[in-house]
Amino acid sequence: MAALPDAANPAPVPSLGRRIAAGRAALGWTQQELADRLGASRAAVSHLEAGLSLPSERTVALLAGIFKCEAVDLVGGTDYPIAKAERLPAVVCRYTEVELQLRLLEADEANGRTDGWTERLRLLLKATWDRREREAIDEALRRLRRTSR
Repeated sequence: MAALPDAANPAPVPSLGRRIAAGRAALGWTQQELADRLGASRAAVSHLEAGLSLPSERTVALLAGIFKCEAVDLVGGTDYPIAKAERLPAVVCRYTEVELQLRLLEADEANGRTDGWTERLRLLLKATWDRREREAIDEALRRLRRTSR
């Protein structure tokens, strides 16, 4: 059984960098894919994950949205400075426009209302650069074609 932490041997504080790396891995993304979503370089993501640099409040908010959690939950219990954590936004945007539209489509499909969705998805496809989101839109378009026959 592991010894309980005491004043002489405090428990190590988890690294925010490791939490970021774990979140990225859970999504199946490379450092470059995460960097593309953050508007950062792959080296910057590598430095964040290795604990060589500290993310700004803006970057934490973006990461929280990507990982579908609140910013305070992302940094909570880690080595992120309390003074910076206090400046984090209370809520962050968790879903992209593509994710939102695909959820709305699923609800409409469940109710048999798919009129107009093919055109909406084609317009969304033109405005989307993310490979995985484009694949999800393509799959939804194929599904609509199959059900409209």
